[in-house]
Amino acid sequence: MAYRETTQIRQRKQATQEDILSNALTLLNEVGFSGLQMASLAKRCNLATGTLYRYFANKEALCTAVFEHATNIEVTQVQQQLSAPEKPIPERIANALTTFAKRALRAPVTAWALIAEPVEPAVIAARIKYRERYANLFAQAIEQGISEQSLPPQNSALSSRALVGAIAEALIGPLAHQHELEPNSAILESVRFCLQAITARPHSCV
Repeated sequence: MAYRETTQIRQRKQATQEDILSNALTLLNEVGFSGLQMASLAKRCNLATGTLYRYFANKEALCTAVFEHATNIEVTQVQQQLSAPEKPIPERIANALTTFAKRALRAPVTAWALIAEPVEPAVIAARIKYRERYANLFAQAIEQGISEQSLPPQNSALSSRALVGAIAEALIGPLAHQHELEPNSAILESVRFCLQAITARPHSCV
């Protein structure tokens, strides 16, 4: 007779996997992907290393899952800002970019790992996929802004990719050189640049 998992076993496995990812994200913020090791993570989770491999076949699989877990959190934050119905589209976009940048600078090791740290091919593929998710969210907002005439006509797909690339690239230097950074100024200037690009007029970020 074939073995069938009970609901209780599935729930326990899911809880264990969520605990692994939560601890891995905490560890990522301390050491980045390069320092994220299976043995140290297993110890932090109070699991045998062999048990950890039942959930993730190797470090690349673990890092990919951690990347997706962490980035889902950031995508949700951006989406919430872009969905604020009481605010005009340019303000929503500015708030989404500001939120992204502030969260990155509050957790610089994690942000560097997610944005720019050299990683395995599977994680690079996940980065590309999630950049498209960000871009699609901004493209929808830009299209709405064009429809409402709060933004000038433009190619929303190109503009959204430019926004995502600009804010990510603007953060890479500050993340790598924290001692040279004045965070508020870096965020204001980056967001101002992005808003001026899509509105075709000077923009003042408060």
